Parts: sequence; C-alpha cells; structure tokens
Amino acid sequence: MEAILLQYGWVLIVLVVLEGLLAADNAVVMAVMVKHLPQEQQKKALFYGLFGALIFRFSALFVITVLVNYWQIQAVGAAYLLFMSAKNIYDLRKHKDEEEAATENGGKKGSGFWLTVLKVEAADIAFAIDSMLAAVAIAVTLPHLGEFDIGGINGGQFIVMLLGGFIGVIMMRFAAQWFVKILNDYPSLETAAFLIVGWVGVKLVVLTLAHEKVGILPKEFPHSTAWELTFWIVLVGIAFVGYLVGVRKKK
Repeated sequence: MEAILLQYGWVLIVLVVLEGLLAADNAVVMAVMVKHLPQEQQKKALFYGLFGALIFRFSALFVITVLVNYWQIQAVGAAYLLFMSAKNIYDLRKHKDEEEAATENGGKKGSGFWLTVLKVEAADIAFAIDSMLAAVAIAVTLPHLGEFDIGGINGGQFIVMLLGGFIGVIMMRFAAQWFVKILNDYPSLETAAFLIVGWVGVKLVVLTLAHEKVGILPKEFPHSTAWELTFWIVLVGIAFVGYLVGVRKKK
C-alpha cells in the first residue's frame, strides 16, 4: 500500500507541474487577449475566463474518463503525450519569437468586451481538453486504488486527476505570474517537465502494448519490479538533472 501511495504522490507532483505549465500558458493567453480592454473590463473578462476554465476542465475530465478504458484511447493518449512533449520542447527554442508575435498581436485594435470573452472561453476549451487529456493519460498508468469507479475509470485515478485539475485552476488564479517568472529564471525546468511528460508517454505505450487485446508485451510486464524501478529512476533523474542545469545556468 505504501508503494502505491508513493506512486500516487509522484504522479500528483507531475500533474501539479504539468497543470502549472498549462495554467501559466492559459493565463498568459488570457492576459494577451484582454489587454486592449479598459482595466475594469479586463478584470471582468479574466473572471469569466477563470470561471470558464474551471467548468470546461471538469467537463472535459468526465467526458474523457468514459473513453479511457479502451486500448485505442490509451494509444492515442500515449501518442498525444509524446507529441506534446516533443512539440513543447521544440517550441521552447523559438519562445522569444512567439512572445514578440503575441505582443504585436496584442497591440492591434481589439474586439469588444463580449467578443473578447467569447474568444477567451474558446481558448479555455482548448486548454481544458489539453489539460484533462494529459491528466487522464498520466493517471491511468497508476495501479488501481479503491473499490469504486467513476465514469469508467478507477476512483483513485479519478481523484488524482480531479486534484490535478483543481490545483491547475488555483495556480492559474493565484500563482500563474509567479510560475512564469520561475520558468523564465530556470527555463531548463520547463524542458525537464516536458521530458517527464514524454517519459510518461513511453510508460503508456508499454501499457498499451501489454493490453490483453494487443498482447505484444506480457500482460504483467508494466507492473513488474524491473520496469517500475527503471521508470521511476529515469523520471527522478530527469527532474534532478533539470534542477542542476537550471541552477548552473542561473549562476
């Protein structure tokens, strides 16, 4: 039981980091979209945006969990995590160009208040799907905890996803600006975070290949001691190296 709880703790940490990254991105996008509005309208538009983010994230969670037990969905989730990992690491290399483009677009004449709110909510939907698909793909790699299911997924896995999504919204509301500053100070931490996402994607590939309807790997392999040790040693190693590189570059 202690080993299972330790795995849940690690995955929750990974989800918090991932949700923090997506929340920071979501908050930055919202800020750019509303910056042309008067200050009071900016606050209202951001409030609607945060409220929409909360609703859409939890809605996406309940819809996605219904489909997650199909091995095809696990395969898509694995491909998605690997794609997201590679894409975001690649995007980090051209981050400055993207910031300049966002600033230039923000300087153009903006839409009216309600059209701006509509655009913010549309962005929220995209971020919600992005966030919850990643959360589900990561959480299903965990062993089952508890004797109940929610929406076709184990209750323990669902609770971890729920906590991750809730923490993501809280971070978006209270800590997004601070998180962006930390990532700017230690950009290698963001790279390490997305490397971890990619590594979790590899774990989901292993789960898919070991599914009883696929049968490429033995069914018990994903839960073997050798594979579990390999997975967690590599994961901790990525985080540790990312921290060391970040501190060294900071100096």
